[in-house]
Amino acid sequence: MSALSSPAPADPPPAGAAWGPGRPAPKTFSWLRPSDPDGKAAATPRVLVAALLTGLLTAWLLGDGIGVGLTVCGVAAAVGAGLAARGAGRRARPWTVAWSALALALLAVPALWEAGWPVVIAVVGALALASLALHGGRRWPGVLLALPGVLWQVGPGVRWAADGLAGHRLRSRGRIVPVLKALAVAAVLLVVFGWLFAGADAAMADVLDSLSPRIDLDRLPVRAVLFAVGLLTALGFAHIAAGPRRWDRTVVRPGRARGRLEWALPLVALDLMFGVFAVIQAVMVLGGADAVLRNTGMSRSEYARQGFWQLSVITVLTLVVVAVAKRWAPRTTPADRRLARILLGLLCVLALTVVASALGRMWFYVDASGLTRLRLWVLVVEIWLGGVFALLIAAGSTRSAGWLPRAVVLSGALAAVVYGLMGPDAIVAEQNVARYERTGRIDLRNVRDLSPDAVPALDRLPGAKRTCALQLIRTDLENRARPWYAASLSSARAREILAARPLADDGRGGRSACEQAGLKIDAYF
Repeated sequence: MSALSSPAPADPPPAGAAWGPGRPAPKTFSWLRPSDPDGKAAATPRVLVAALLTGLLTAWLLGDGIGVGLTVCGVAAAVGAGLAARGAGRRARPWTVAWSALALALLAVPALWEAGWPVVIAVVGALALASLALHGGRRWPGVLLALPGVLWQVGPGVRWAADGLAGHRLRSRGRIVPVLKALAVAAVLLVVFGWLFAGADAAMADVLDSLSPRIDLDRLPVRAVLFAVGLLTALGFAHIAAGPRRWDRTVVRPGRARGRLEWALPLVALDLMFGVFAVIQAVMVLGGADAVLRNTGMSRSEYARQGFWQLSVITVLTLVVVAVAKRWAPRTTPADRRLARILLGLLCVLALTVVASALGRMWFYVDASGLTRLRLWVLVVEIWLGGVFALLIAAGSTRSAGWLPRAVVLSGALAAVVYGLMGPDAIVAEQNVARYERTGRIDLRNVRDLSPDAVPALDRLPGAKRTCALQLIRTDLENRARPWYAASLSSARAREILAARPLADDGRGGRSACEQAGLKIDAYF
């Protein structure tokens, strides 16, 4: 089902049925071709202008960094896609609104926070969710293939725009030429009067300088690439909105059902192993730290570090086992289907025990050694995997699981939004500083490489520890002076804090302060 309704939607044919009147079922890789090329609406001048504006904004606003500029570019691309959908007579559905809202929420992350890794996740996630919003989809092929769908729309989007431009060139000349003349006159007036106002008033000069783009000949190739990226991305999304590919029509034939013994015996053995592990974990939890020391000879942090990563891998592999087993599960009789649900459901329930054990070990690890970026990221992923197992259990207990694909993607999108908006670096700094205030212990290696998001929390550290923790952040801010549209809210707040309480400069890049704080800089620097 498409995310945007069209005047005459076509229901996907069942597997093995004819693909259309007089056409056989699609062959391998046929889903790479547009599903409805004759029914796609032509590109209108408004859509082309919106795509061109998106390219110009991308070259202007993202040349010095992202920040607020990325949100602006995303809104411009969304306007172009909306115009294309309107021209095609399509209307937004509830899932379209949900995916679009989550995509815009992810685009807001760079405007709020400075940390690089959450920003990368937010940008990639926003592109994927925007593609899903325009394509739609409710089955696994429809949802999974729609996420990277914009990548396959770049070339067709350019051809679609060229065809639309050729068709509207003569008819729209009388309207486009006056608009271009008006824009040229407005640009000349703004340049002339802006130059005069800047010379007349220093405050006005500062405002105009912050608003105007920096023209650097050495960076023109970079801005040209950014313009192309923005233009092609906007055209790709508009091309999808004008007529999406029907990924839900992709035929995925079920795997050959295996015999009951051949399929069930490995699962029974795996369930037994998971059950033994669950019993051992229950004994360890009930016995507490004393049981850990008595039975393993390790401390809580050593016990957590020794097994957390293995349990995380087990969690992911269990999802793979469930998917593979479901594909080849026996399904001839009701008893076969019931056995499949029982064994796979039990495995999912026991997998939740593995997730809980991994989270408990990481909790011990963080309590003993402090929180880091990697530890926080893995915690979020582990919690999300636990949610996926809960969804699988719920789907197995219902007669229809058609909601499962979109629910899994929705849970992942919500996890990405929460992870990005909460400010991971700020959370890491806050946990380490709170731990120091509680215990008097802090590992400065956990916080010294953080982004400016961490400054409000690290500013609470005393003396040499504060200087050591903030030295690299201050240097990074001094070397990266950026205009307002390329900066984040957290970087502006960090600059205010460091300006109000400057760091003592020891002339050694913070080494003296780190030595006083007890950090072994010979191994660190």
